[in-house]
Amino acid sequence: MRGPLVVKRAFSEPLLLLAAFGSILLATTTLVALTMYASSIADAGVRRTMETASYRQIAATVSTPVTAETFPKFDRSVHAELGKAYTEPPAVTTSFRSDSYVMPGQDGQERPELLRFGSYDGLDRHARLVSGAWPRDAGDRVEAAISLSAASATGFKAGQQFTTKGRLDPRPVKVRIVGVFQLNDPFGERWAGEQLLSRGVERGEFTTYGPLMVPRQTFVARFATNVNATWTAVPDLRTLTPAQLRPLAGAIDQVGARLKADGCGSCVAASRLPEMLTQLDTASLVARSTMLIPVLQLLLLAAYALMLTARLLADHRRMEVALLRSRGAGTVRLAALAGGEALLVALPCAVAAPFLGPPLLALVNQLPWIKASGVRLAPSPDLGTFLVSFGVALAAAVLLVLPALAGARRTYVEEQSARGRGGGRGLIERAGADLALLVVAGLAIWQLQHYGAPVTATAAGALGIDPLIISGPALALLAGGMLGLRLVPRISKLAERLTSRRPTLAPALGAWQVSRRPLKYAGPALLLTMAIAIGIVSMATAATWRASQLDQARHQAGADLRLSGPPDGPELGALGRGTAFTALPGVTAYSPGFRGQTEVSGESALLLGVDATKLGTLFHLRPDLSSQPVGEMARALVGEQAGKLDIPGRPATLTLRAEADADVAVRLVLSDALGVWRDMPLGVLRKGENRIGLDLRALAGRTGKITYPLSLRGLVASSPQGTANLTLTGLDADGRELAAPPLSMKVARSTAGAFMPARPGPLPVVLTADLAASLKLAAGQAGPASIDRKVLQIKVVAVVDSMPTTAAGQQAVLADWGTLQAYELAAAQLPRPATEWWLAADDTAPAVKALKARPEWDVSALDQRQLAAELQDDPLASGLQGALMLGFMAALVFAALGFLVNATVAARERLGEFAILRALGVSSRQVFGLLAIEQAFVIGLSLAAGTGLAVAVGVLVVPHIVLTGQASAVTPGVVLDIPWGATVAMLALVAAVLFAIVAGLARRLRGHHGQLVEER
Repeated sequence: MRGPLVVKRAFSEPLLLLAAFGSILLATTTLVALTMYASSIADAGVRRTMETASYRQIAATVSTPVTAETFPKFDRSVHAELGKAYTEPPAVTTSFRSDSYVMPGQDGQERPELLRFGSYDGLDRHARLVSGAWPRDAGDRVEAAISLSAASATGFKAGQQFTTKGRLDPRPVKVRIVGVFQLNDPFGERWAGEQLLSRGVERGEFTTYGPLMVPRQTFVARFATNVNATWTAVPDLRTLTPAQLRPLAGAIDQVGARLKADGCGSCVAASRLPEMLTQLDTASLVARSTMLIPVLQLLLLAAYALMLTARLLADHRRMEVALLRSRGAGTVRLAALAGGEALLVALPCAVAAPFLGPPLLALVNQLPWIKASGVRLAPSPDLGTFLVSFGVALAAAVLLVLPALAGARRTYVEEQSARGRGGGRGLIERAGADLALLVVAGLAIWQLQHYGAPVTATAAGALGIDPLIISGPALALLAGGMLGLRLVPRISKLAERLTSRRPTLAPALGAWQVSRRPLKYAGPALLLTMAIAIGIVSMATAATWRASQLDQARHQAGADLRLSGPPDGPELGALGRGTAFTALPGVTAYSPGFRGQTEVSGESALLLGVDATKLGTLFHLRPDLSSQPVGEMARALVGEQAGKLDIPGRPATLTLRAEADADVAVRLVLSDALGVWRDMPLGVLRKGENRIGLDLRALAGRTGKITYPLSLRGLVASSPQGTANLTLTGLDADGRELAAPPLSMKVARSTAGAFMPARPGPLPVVLTADLAASLKLAAGQAGPASIDRKVLQIKVVAVVDSMPTTAAGQQAVLADWGTLQAYELAAAQLPRPATEWWLAADDTAPAVKALKARPEWDVSALDQRQLAAELQDDPLASGLQGALMLGFMAALVFAALGFLVNATVAARERLGEFAILRALGVSSRQVFGLLAIEQAFVIGLSLAAGTGLAVAVGVLVVPHIVLTGQASAVTPGVVLDIPWGATVAMLALVAAVLFAIVAGLARRLRGHHGQLVEER
């Protein structure tokens, strides 16, 4: 062959050079793809977060009192500073609310009903006219538009005119209602701070209606009497990049200080966006750093596979190099030959890899969790990818050259003497480097477990990637694999002793061959061990991540569907909400509940009240979080229940007759068939006979329905004048007398009287472990505890590590809903409202759809299935899975390629040995059995060691690299999930491929043997 010596030399060993080319091409392509993937996922994660961010998360507000004189200056200053803070000027709206004005015709009353005026820029873009027109600046007479809900409450109509006066400003205001409007989304986040605008009426010490919306010019000229003005900036952040996150957060944080410096000393700036951007920047950094873990594992595997190939190549050329030296070739000449040969292989890979990376990522796009998230990775090669590609290729070329240089100084005689039998222990083992590497890996994993992520604070106070932590898993795999090499000579000698006692020749010869030259098989065994371990760890991490997302969703939701909102509303009253919610399509079980912060013996804790009889169906508690199953826990939670007096039929009114010997403030406690408790004020009962009528229909709301029968639970009374005696003398429902038992009570401050009194014992509760430790109570123990500053006896029926619906580290106490209400009544406390509804459903989608169609119900739904889908579709959280799959596939290809090359070269080197065995009478089947036994030893040992190593690394590492999309620790804690079915299938597939390689090699050797026979 003509051409340069480097080319001729390279083509003299086509198999090994082709293997080197394949290894380098695979390494450069996969690593370039992983680099592109990490960058693309970070961009996609930021973009997705910004696209799905709520109005409340991205809006920034500036508020300050203004007058007609100060507003123009403040307005210019706020617009200027907000424009400077954002990369692109945000949309800014200005809103105002006036002081209180008296309802027409109520001048002079002690407690008149009130009106407010307001202004909101661009209101016509967020509302539609029901009648009339939008107001204009009309001089002396104020034109105003009113919301439909406020119009219904006040009776105002389009075209109506009236005059009102301010409580602080006596000047009369002539008003003309020119239009009635309806907000497009009255209960959306835009109006979260505009309760009066969304509801139309606020009832408190005074009843206030409105606001009557007027143009900005009208408001500033007529109503800006040192009232509050609010500027709201809503930016378009869809094009935001990870590099812009922290600078933007810092700029927004400085808006308030810059406004004060500009003369607006009373300006208050508020926004959740800086915190969100900072957290997103951290999450993006953690996501990229976590994706470096499979990159380093793959780098280590690729480097080792290439070194094995380079060593084989150097072994094949030992005598050739020695002959060249004997003919005058110096070290520089030999190094140039080896370097040129390496570059001849590496440079084409460096050029091709950036163009092969995008098609490889297109395959990643087909992964179910990437495809479902809507993220489409379509990066194109840039300077960074070419730099990565050439850097990896040059490093590979150096690795390819090193073994050749190591033997370049040996003479022909030295090479001949070195071709003897190798030792049983390698240099690394003799030096103890594997043990030292194990110590370093242990330190790295300890740091990972300590810090919880591969990102730590730098010396400058910023966040940075800790190289030791991200290298920990890769170092652990290498150290574990190298320690496994110590087993090769020991296991081979044991196999030799066992097989030598058997009459069959092939097993004995195969075991003897491995025990005679263990280091010859240690290299391929380590490569296979690491590849198998990487594959299993990758599958375990992906499976653990998916299981953790489901665990998080179930924990955060607590039930299949959890509804929250105000316990009472104009559309659905306190006893109307449950009827509507339990009738939602698909609902199979339900429970009213209370969920709110409380104080337990000085500790802040979350109090949960849920129907314990429904816990087994509703309550999503992961089994490992408690030593008791939910069913057993539920039975123990049910304590003494309060008695009740059922009211027959479906009454609309209830009349009570009572006698008191002093003034007494009384509230009636009742409940419906769904278990919702509600108190109704009876007012102040005067001395003597009292007759009080109650309209029960008001408890349902405008469109709600009561679930009958209703039950009377008792009375809660207080006497402002010391003590008093109260006797219930009669009850009737819709005019029908009820056979109520006599109820008499002595009232002192706050006193309760039950229709069917109960004598409750200790309140059964479930506590989180940290709260139980604080109270010094264990499961089965009873003791005093203060709940909401009321001391009572509790009995701990179970202790859980983490309570569903709680955040990380949040203390909580769970009680049965009915038992808790009975204790509250016995302690003369008003019943807790049903702030939540816990629902079970096989399919929650129809119920969620029905709720979205009724925004006036003012309810927030937390759907466990939808939440799980959102968690799994988060690019930053799911990005590691795609990187793991890329690394997993590349590792298996490296394993197959390395095994093929090593097995082929080993068999080719021993053709003469096999010929001697055949001449001694050994059959071809026995020769091939000998080869199969040798390779089966490598395969079996590698599969077993790789599996064991993967389990060890998985237990130590995987739970600490599975984080939330915000780069925080997962609640509940991560549980390692090794998919043993898929793992066994993968091991079987790998074993089948490797044995297929051995079978193909055996057939090729048989062909070689046939050719030798024919030649003879």
